[in-house]
Amino acid sequence: MLKRLVAIIALVLGLPVAAQDPLVIAHRGASGERPEHTLAAYELAIDQGADYIEPDLVVTKDLVLVARHENELSDTTDVASREEFADRQRSKTIDGQLVSGWFAEDFTLAELRTLRAKERLPGLRRANARFDGLYGVPTFAEIVQLVRAKEAETGRTIGLYPELKHPHFLLQEAGIDSVDLLVTALREADLDDVDDAVFIQSFEVAPLRRLDRLVDVPLVLLVKPGAGPADEPALRYEDMVSPSGLAEVAGYADAIGADMRMLLAPDGSSTGVIEAAHEAGLQVHAWTLRKENAFLPAPFRKDGGEGTAGNLPALVLLASAAGIDGLFTDDPAVVLSALGR
Repeated sequence: MLKRLVAIIALVLGLPVAAQDPLVIAHRGASGERPEHTLAAYELAIDQGADYIEPDLVVTKDLVLVARHENELSDTTDVASREEFADRQRSKTIDGQLVSGWFAEDFTLAELRTLRAKERLPGLRRANARFDGLYGVPTFAEIVQLVRAKEAETGRTIGLYPELKHPHFLLQEAGIDSVDLLVTALREADLDDVDDAVFIQSFEVAPLRRLDRLVDVPLVLLVKPGAGPADEPALRYEDMVSPSGLAEVAGYADAIGADMRMLLAPDGSSTGVIEAAHEAGLQVHAWTLRKENAFLPAPFRKDGGEGTAGNLPALVLLASAAGIDGLFTDDPAVVLSALGR
């Protein structure tokens, strides 16, 4: 009944009927149910049936790729409570923003392995906080190992969708070339060919241009309203998703990963970006679908507080009907159920 109702709404709004279900991309793992960027979150997402898992990649002092939402560690680990690391607290200007805390690039892998992960949004996700302290910070190599083990167990292909976090900052301020590190890691894992289930994403242009010359996997330009690439300060994402802008993006990327607000208007109608991207030969992946009221557009919220689960299934079906090719979600089980998978 819900699927039929949303299809009717889509027709009224003039949205195209999607040819196939979108990819389901587990945003930082099943992070609606486990602390994000932990092996437990990734494994749960795989067990729920996600097509891809998404690790955000930062780099240690000794040049190891590890998964954290940001290179600043205090939101997602217990580093702030660790007396032995009190003198590592710093303030850094990252992509034009002053950030204070503890940064992955100031720690060796051995030091990071002593930290324990914690829930980033405990006020909204109290149930996740019960897992605080149980999990460590995984390396990209460990995530690849997990994926291969689960592929052997399940007999299905499980994709990887890494994001390079702040590559311009790391190169300019720390001398760390995260593009080179990722390319090396993918080549060592034999995951750099066009037929491998890998997307690489970035908010920045130069890393994608370099990656386009170095690997054959599809590349994704991330875009959000009111901002632009840190390495191209004269550009704005709103201009980059115009028809002419998208034609240029198609010269070095295969998809855009867009904030949902850039794709669907408040009434659910298309902003035209989806159609323009498809016309340019680009896929469209939308972020981020989360079940809590705090993250849902007003029409999809339910009675209760910010942490109450709203009507995410209806939004999923509307996004699918709009022709979106992939959905980033903290809640892959909810999204897959809405899609009838």
